Amino acid sequence: MAHSLESLVIRHTHRLSTPKGSAGEGATAARQFDAALTSVGFKLSAELLERLSVLSEAAVVHTAKRTLRTVSEMVGDHARHNSYFIDFPANVPDTEEFWMRCVTKALGDDKSRENVLTQLAHGVLDLLSLPTYGRYQHTYEEMLAAQDELIASAGDRVTVLHLGRDLDDELTDLYLALAGSTTPLGEDHLRDLKTLAERCALGPQPESIPVRENRAVVNEARLAVGADLLLDTVIDVLRLACALSGGDVTLQEPTRFRALSRPARRALLAGLDAVVAANPAKLADVHAHREPFKRLGERLHPHEYPRWPHADDVFAVARGEKEARSFDSRVEKLLDEFDVLGAVQLLKSAPGKLFRALDLLLRIAADQEEQDAVVAAAVRVAPEVSGRVVLSVREHFHNREREAGEPRIFVNRRGRAWVTPDYRPTIPAADRDRLIAALDAELRRRLPAPGRLLLDPDVLDVALPLSGRATTAGLGVLPRGSVSAVDGEQLRFFVYWKETENRTDYDLSALLLHADYSTDSWLSYTSLKAVGGEHSGDVTEAPDGASEFINLSLDRVRSTFIVPQVNIYAGENFEEVEESFFGFMLRDGEQKGRPFEPRTVRMKSELRGVGRVALPLVFRREDDGRWRAKWLHLYLKGISSANRVEENQVSVSKVVRAIVEREHLTVRYLIDLMSGDTTAVDLWDGGPVPDEPVMYIGLERPEGLHPDSRVITLENLRDLIPG
Repeated sequence: MAHSLESLVIRHTHRLSTPKGSAGEGATAARQFDAALTSVGFKLSAELLERLSVLSEAAVVHTAKRTLRTVSEMVGDHARHNSYFIDFPANVPDTEEFWMRCVTKALGDDKSRENVLTQLAHGVLDLLSLPTYGRYQHTYEEMLAAQDELIASAGDRVTVLHLGRDLDDELTDLYLALAGSTTPLGEDHLRDLKTLAERCALGPQPESIPVRENRAVVNEARLAVGADLLLDTVIDVLRLACALSGGDVTLQEPTRFRALSRPARRALLAGLDAVVAANPAKLADVHAHREPFKRLGERLHPHEYPRWPHADDVFAVARGEKEARSFDSRVEKLLDEFDVLGAVQLLKSAPGKLFRALDLLLRIAADQEEQDAVVAAAVRVAPEVSGRVVLSVREHFHNREREAGEPRIFVNRRGRAWVTPDYRPTIPAADRDRLIAALDAELRRRLPAPGRLLLDPDVLDVALPLSGRATTAGLGVLPRGSVSAVDGEQLRFFVYWKETENRTDYDLSALLLHADYSTDSWLSYTSLKAVGGEHSGDVTEAPDGASEFINLSLDRVRSTFIVPQVNIYAGENFEEVEESFFGFMLRDGEQKGRPFEPRTVRMKSELRGVGRVALPLVFRREDDGRWRAKWLHLYLKGISSANRVEENQVSVSKVVRAIVEREHLTVRYLIDLMSGDTTAVDLWDGGPVPDEPVMYIGLERPEGLHPDSRVITLENLRDLIPG
């Protein structure tokens, strides 16, 4: 357990909790540890190296083994990445030539000859029936022997591991940060919060837990240790019931409620009773989740507990036996009657709902008086709206300047994307500008005065993480909409998957698009070579894990966009396989090495979305010839089997266009708001840092920062979002 907790801290903070052990002469072992880390693209900070050097050799080795295991998993090096073509990217054959080679070998095989001849006579050939197709023809060790050693480059990734505090302190800090996050967490971080909450439920708690699903996870841990529950709506109780049943606390997926213990049933019923007794109007919240409440009532048996009559009312509303007119229905009635002023007056009591309805209210406003009333109400309630919602609405209105009929993208909480033309009426420019100015002023008021701000320029175009679900767990992963430079001559994608029990075939492909988003060409198992690129070969099963690669020489690619994708051809989806992840590497032109070299990995992200086609990011050639990546983290529904790049090129092109042309709020936007007369902004160029405390914002933490500095990096970028 201690190792998993230490690993959790490393993954989230890139810090090693203070290494323990007896004093000794560990300097040599510490340098060897540092050298071993370099092979996977990590290194020890000077402070951490110094700390390890005064420990015994045994203590250093103990720390090194556990740390190397963790960082190897972070970068994807725990898997054995074999390639179908043994000396990829060299000597990749033309597709038809390769298929004919497989057919020739099959005809020379007594077991397969008759079947292949029969297929050829009918004019259709199943590649999977060929003995040498889709299955590795060499061992991992043979592949390594066929590859040249990697020549180290100054451009290789180096991720610094810093010295942290005691493990208990690190875990408490991480718990407080995740539980108190102002934005929803992704699934992986939510699981980590559950682990931390079980340990920290009786310790220090955040001042508030604004995100409801975080509260459900914390409440589950508090219930287990007998602490008071944090409940102020009936939905809080429903989320807690989902957590106790191992279900979805976001309420997006139906939960099969388990038989609950008597103490748990009593706690849930008492919680419901207290919430409704304090404010009977909260019964109206039941309508949005009537079916789950009905099923929960069957598990809780509220009739057995007459001392909590208000809890019974909750289930009576769910069954339709008791009326509780919902707030939303009252708003909808006013909107249906185009009573803008009445709707605005009612929505003032629910600031978040008013903000989410602003676009509709401005569209249906009959005259300038009504438009003025909408804007005035928004300005009045803005201080009561969460920072995340203010930022989301600000981004929304910024993108409303576009012409009617342009593509509009929708992305649900699970990353599933779809696109439709935007035929909404435009909003008057003057109203939009007034609203944007008011939102900017409200955000500026909430942002801290950082004093001296030290800024890594590479972070400026990172999109604000308004939801943890706009990204995925992994290394070097940026939020959806972020733009980052691609500095390297060779770009290489990789996918790894390991099936759980059924034969599973994932296909790594790359769609190459012209500037107008029309198809130029593609790389896939049906097109092993294209201008500037090679595919490593199709692997069609993964009982022991399998990898596929695509290599591109960026100076030879003639297209404007490169869209890597992972298609599920057959078998288990991204949430059913034992493991699956995607990433990309960058190498200098002459760097050789294995197909997978951990120190060249720039990004590795888990594939865990709903859909049969994954779109992690898109690469775009700018007017100056340089390449930049825009991060997608999207999934398309696809079809149940045989998804192929040829079949989905139109839908992929639409999604790519909608995301590329949408402007996301970035760190640059917040920095501009923050940079007032009292703030000195220095750009960090990789050199020495100031001796005094600063607020540092960057992709990774530099060495030598003053201990009283406030540090914002990718791992805690959500802390920039004001409450």
